[in-house]
Amino acid sequence: MPTRDLPARPSLEQYKKQAKDLLNAYKSADPEAMHRVRAFVRGAEDTAGSAPTKRITLTDAQFVIAREHGFESWPRFARHIETLNLSRSAAALTDPTASFIEASTPPRDGHASGTLEYAELILSRYPDVARGNIYVAALLADEVVVRSIIDRDARAATAKGGPFEWDPLTYLCFSRYLRLDASRSEAFVRTARALLDAGASATTGWYETIDHPNPRRIIESAIYGAAGVARHPGLTRLLLERGADPNDEETPYHVPETTDNTVMRILLESGTLNTNSLTTMLLRKTDWHDPEGLRLLLEHGVNPSRVEPWGVSALHQAVRRDNSMKMIELLLDHGADPSLEDTRDGRSATAMAARRGRRAVLELFQQRGASALAGVDRLIAACALDDRDTMRSMMADEPELRSELVKEGGTLLAEFAGVGNAAGVRHLLDCGVSPAALYDGDGYFGIAKDSTALHVAAWRSWPDVVKELIARGTPVNATDGRGRTALALAVKACVDSFWTERRSPESVRALLEAGASVAGIDIPSGYDEVDVLLRRYVTSSGFAQ
Repeated sequence: MPTRDLPARPSLEQYKKQAKDLLNAYKSADPEAMHRVRAFVRGAEDTAGSAPTKRITLTDAQFVIAREHGFESWPRFARHIETLNLSRSAAALTDPTASFIEASTPPRDGHASGTLEYAELILSRYPDVARGNIYVAALLADEVVVRSIIDRDARAATAKGGPFEWDPLTYLCFSRYLRLDASRSEAFVRTARALLDAGASATTGWYETIDHPNPRRIIESAIYGAAGVARHPGLTRLLLERGADPNDEETPYHVPETTDNTVMRILLESGTLNTNSLTTMLLRKTDWHDPEGLRLLLEHGVNPSRVEPWGVSALHQAVRRDNSMKMIELLLDHGADPSLEDTRDGRSATAMAARRGRRAVLELFQQRGASALAGVDRLIAACALDDRDTMRSMMADEPELRSELVKEGGTLLAEFAGVGNAAGVRHLLDCGVSPAALYDGDGYFGIAKDSTALHVAAWRSWPDVVKELIARGTPVNATDGRGRTALALAVKACVDSFWTERRSPESVRALLEAGASVAGIDIPSGYDEVDVLLRRYVTSSGFAQ
């Protein structure tokens, strides 16, 4: 039975705050908090005036809040509050049709985001909205209503209206129903065809201002909505047949953001993509680590050595994104030049591979005839290749190179650590790079500014590098620019990272043995072996050291 009632207008944020307050009160041995926790958390003690003997987490405190209100879990409790608030919002609408249109189209900060929940709530409460106008009919792929409207007035097929002043085909192509409701898939194609037959233009769209603080306007085209947001093969094909131009900035950039290359293949087969669009798609496939998509583009004839319009070639980008050897080889097999310099900072893919510590890539480039590196790049490459003879001779002949290397030490050490090159990390440290040197970070890999190489190695799941950096004196409890320790990142890597094949408790073990604090680490973490390790390092009072 619930022991607490929800208010008329519950706030999920307020309940999150209450859970934090409960956790802190429990840690402070507050009798009421201990009693509340004991009622629902197994093993919690209720000894007034003494410290609790069971450590609880924020997850436990949220569970207590949920159970006190009669719900089996915090997620169900939170979901109930969200649904209540959406329902109340829908009940208070002054213009349900406009609100439905807004709820059925993407937000400006994430075109492929959002759900249909609020739109469906509006429809259930105001069923007449579904028959309100041609814009709603287009969003719902209601071919019958669309045809009846344009039969009465053909101008409706191209008339702009609704809250965004779009035409019906634009609403259709950016409908969340198109992206999320597969049952309407064929209806969307039929409805779009009806609009196109009545005079709608396949080149339609809407304009967005991007790149603040230096704003510029770009078109968010109908083909982008169909191909890059909804990834709808049938509608993409129809728009191309009717003259859509996919060479906007959005379509070639976003279509490759998947390993399902159906829509990309349709675009390639259409013959409508220009050179810049094809190059963009090739680079984006390296961002997505998709060898089959990369192969498809290369076999279509896309040039892997072209540096326009991004200033780097696909091979440069593949090295920057730590692509697999399979992808690097694919690019080389199709003519990519590892000695070609980019137009951003004049570096070749070989120099980039050296600076990222990619030993196997450097060896492959050498086999394929890449030009030799010179100066500090050659010394960095020797570190990456574990070539001690070259390192010794270079530092003896050109001692100034060591200073040049050390100046870039924070970046080099972090990027060597990020690819697991333990021998290379050792050599950089031997050259004088400080183990505590800071890195500016890399948003692509989720690495924060002011990270040490230990943060990077822990996050990217390279336990051998973690152990080397610990042995060389890296501070184990330093925090990165987001306030995270290496231990927090090592735990996160075990449960929430892309490199699933490397998930292991070994980095966690090494950090704990080196004295890393478990403060702020929630148990359970979601990884049983990690939880066993963490619990060993909790003090007898039940709280983190």
